[in-house]
Amino acid sequence: MIEKHLVDGLEVYDAKPEQPRSQTPLLFIHGAHAGAWTWVDHYLPWFAAQGYRSYALSLRGHGGSHEHELLHWQSIADYIDDVLHITDWLEETPVLIGHSLGGFVVQKALERRYAKGAVLMCSAPPQGMLASQFHLLFNHPSGLVDLNQIVEAGKKDPHLLRDMLFAEPIDDADLNRYLLRLQPESHRAIWDISIFHQAGLASLQRPPMLILGAEKDNVVSPFLVQSTAHTYGLPCKIFRGMGHALTHEKSWQRVAETIRTWLETEVDGASSDNQAG
Repeated sequence: MIEKHLVDGLEVYDAKPEQPRSQTPLLFIHGAHAGAWTWVDHYLPWFAAQGYRSYALSLRGHGGSHEHELLHWQSIADYIDDVLHITDWLEETPVLIGHSLGGFVVQKALERRYAKGAVLMCSAPPQGMLASQFHLLFNHPSGLVDLNQIVEAGKKDPHLLRDMLFAEPIDDADLNRYLLRLQPESHRAIWDISIFHQAGLASLQRPPMLILGAEKDNVVSPFLVQSTAHTYGLPCKIFRGMGHALTHEKSWQRVAETIRTWLETEVDGASSDNQAG
């Protein structure tokens, strides 16, 4: 069962497992233009069924969280505060799982707080999104305009959404439902992630980390995902035939199963070793 909480104005969805297998909770962080709903369709119930207590947060100004009227004043630092606030509310140290802009927020949060693990899904790289914007400019010239039209300019064209975010087939009904949920993103946060807020690698806490990307991602290219992995000295996994919306692509369960396997070996296994020691 999935429950919804309002924690000091922040919307949090909570999926409880019937048969818990891990004491470590999972905290999912959505990307730009989205909300906690990103994770409710598939990931929260699926991971709860695997025995993981799973939570999804709507950052301020998103979904059912507060301060929508101040959306364009919200910064990356504000989003980090939201993640850390919910981390404290959980009481148990979580694994942080972030998609796109949410992945960048996860990296920045690790500058201030340790987590049991971190999963970056099609994440903005630690150097910020400026390189991604140049990639869009040269490889998908209409892309920057398309994303803005989809969510802010009132031209909610499902074909633009499909081209930018999806590579696998998606039903029109599912596409339109996804489209209707999208919302504007903070201009300040986009500015932050583009230029001013690179992840501070020197101060970054380094828990186990899983870095995932998509072969046909038109927002964060596989090259940028590989660059993130190289920065951290880690491998990455690129899902063939999939686009940026790893949360809603037809093969989303491939991604979920990869995360579960990593949790079992790198997080749950490490916790067991520590307890045994």
